[in-house]
Order: sequence, then C-alpha cells, then structure tokens
Amino acid sequence: MTNEIQHILDECKLALDDVNDKNLNEFSNVEKGIKLSRKYLQQLRVVLRKRNFINKENEILFFKKQKPFIYGQLKFYAKLYKYLLQKPRGTDKSKRNYLDTEIKKLQEYYYYNSEFIKYYRQNATFLDEFYFLRGNDNIGLLSDTSHFYTDAEFSTSHDNAVAKILAYDLLLNHYTNELNDLKKSTRKISNNEKLLESLSLTWTSNKIDLIELIYSLIASGAVKGDIKDLATAFEKIFDIDLGNYYRSFLEIRGRKEDYARFLDLLKISLLKKIKEADN
Repeated sequence: MTNEIQHILDECKLALDDVNDKNLNEFSNVEKGIKLSRKYLQQLRVVLRKRNFINKENEILFFKKQKPFIYGQLKFYAKLYKYLLQKPRGTDKSKRNYLDTEIKKLQEYYYYNSEFIKYYRQNATFLDEFYFLRGNDNIGLLSDTSHFYTDAEFSTSHDNAVAKILAYDLLLNHYTNELNDLKKSTRKISNNEKLLESLSLTWTSNKIDLIELIYSLIASGAVKGDIKDLATAFEKIFDIDLGNYYRSFLEIRGRKEDYARFLDLLKISLLKKIKEADN
C-alpha cells in the first residue's frame, strides 16, 4: 500500500509540475490542474477502499502529508479558477486593489488559524493521533465544523486544514508575483510617459498621412502588433488625436490612384537626401 501511494504521489507531482510551468493566468491550464489533481485524489481514495494501513504511523503520514499534498493542489487550482473569473479587466490600479484584497483574506486566515498553522509548520506531533487518525478526533480541538460532513473513511478532523494551508501558500505566492509584475509594469509605463513628456516631437504633416504610415508598418510586418496599439503610441509621441483612424483608412482605400501617396513622398524625400549627401 505504501509503495502504491508513493507511486501516485510521484506521478501527480510530475504531471502538476508540467502544468505549473505554463501560464496559470490562462483558464485552460488551470482547468488541466483541476482535472489532474481530482484524478490523483480519486486514485488515493480507491487505494484506501481496497487496503488498510499496516499501522497508525502510516495512517498519520497519509492524512498529514500525502493526501493534503494532492488535495491542496486541487484547492489551489479551484481558488485560482475563481480568481481568474472575478479578476478585474480594467486598469492596473483596479487589478492591484483586487490583489491586495485577496492577499488580505489569506493573511486573515493565517491569523485566525495561527495555532494549528504553527503546529503544522513546526512539524509537531503531540496531537497527531487526534488530528490525523480516522474516528479519533476530539471535538474540542475542531476549528472547522465542515469535517462533520466529509467522508469519514477518507478524512480526519484536520487533513482538510493542512490542504487549505498548502493551497493558500500557493495562492499567496501567485498573488504576490502578480502584484510585483503589475508594480513593475506601472513603473515602466510611468518612466515611458516621463520620457515622452521630455521629447519635443511635432507631426507637421496631415493626420491621414500618419495613419497611412501606421497601416503600412503593420501590413509590412515591420511592427508587430495591432493598428490600435500603434496609433495610440503615435498619439502619445506626437501629442495628437488621430480621431477615427479606421474611417481614415477607408478614405485611403477610396483614392482613385496613389493609394500610398505619403509613402511615395517619403521615398522621394529620402532619395533626395541621399543625393544631397553624396554631393
């Protein structure tokens, strides 16, 4: 039984390591993590139905370390999925505020459950027989009454609490990394805006000429991105409002000839500059 459980744990860790190497801000990857952790948790359940522990030490190990490892992963992915659903799609500030709120919730859980968390993190053992043996729980030690509604053959009074600690540790790490990335992004944007403010560049041609240039850069692949992003960038660089550039492109398409009028002018101007430099 011990070898069988360890084999399931090893397979689970290998599979979930592959998931965690991917972008966990994508629903598909989080969904895969949920499916895999549920699969391996069910495999543990099947093993317990077929076999018995040879001693209480093995049973304590299972409910204190082995089952919570997989169950904690499941809780982590489930919470992360909910977070992705509810995460604001607005400004970086709104995202930072939301992350701050979620981190505060985790910290409150750590605070209100500090006694058991300290017991678990210090790897104490003096209450293990009450916490991690089935049918041996002490109601006076319970802080979570949900234990009364769980499968008595596949749970103890505190294996769920351990799984929650592991899940919340993973969530805290994920939220903290996201928050740091947002702060870096905000600083980068702020620095870029300061740089733009220090420049004194003026667009002296017509707005439709700049729009012609924007569409040409995107169409040629010289700039990777979309029209909107490049137009926004040029608006900031030259401090102008390009208006409805999609409508302006329709005007360019509607020309009877000289579709690339401004580009032709650029070519002529460049060739003239080269000749002047050669002379």
